[in-house]
Amino acid sequence: MKYPSIIQNLIECFKKLPGVGEKSAERMALSVLEFDKETIDLFAKSLKESKTKIRRCEKCNNLSEDDKCEICKDNGRNKEILCVVEEPKFVNLFEKLNIFDGYYHVLDGLISPIDGINPEDINISTLIDRVKKDKVKEIILALKPSVEGETTSLYISKILEGTGVKISKIAHGVPMGAEIDYVDSLTLEMALENRRYMD
Repeated sequence: MKYPSIIQNLIECFKKLPGVGEKSAERMALSVLEFDKETIDLFAKSLKESKTKIRRCEKCNNLSEDDKCEICKDNGRNKEILCVVEEPKFVNLFEKLNIFDGYYHVLDGLISPIDGINPEDINISTLIDRVKKDKVKEIILALKPSVEGETTSLYISKILEGTGVKISKIAHGVPMGAEIDYVDSLTLEMALENRRYMD
């Protein structure tokens, strides 16, 4: 059976999402037909606004609707600690744990010379600027335990050598090569609490 072109277009759109194949996309597209008008309107509006209204926070590079994200606007947080993460989704992950009260810095990638990603291709220079400007005392490197994560961690610790800033890494209850967003919350919480300082 061939679906009408509108349904087929929906299926093709859903297939563009990571991890979504033909069957899942078909199921999603057919589920949309069951939505009431209000839900459809919200769905369409949210999709459109995600492209037109979402920007990057000018301070930490997190996702935001304004120049600064809600976390950077919060003056009640600990200004002396920065948690450095690879992508915006990891900010949300740590916030759900509710055990970190400092600020974040999103790198937007990891150093990987084999893939042509060098230090200047990710947000390391803005991190260094923040450390100096905001008088940061500790940086927690919450990067995935992989060759790229280790390379990035070593580069940051080297560039901040002699500044007096303490640099720690989340403990490796997180398995080598694991994606942080697939690690259970208890393991991640322990990894953050048992972070180790880098020499």
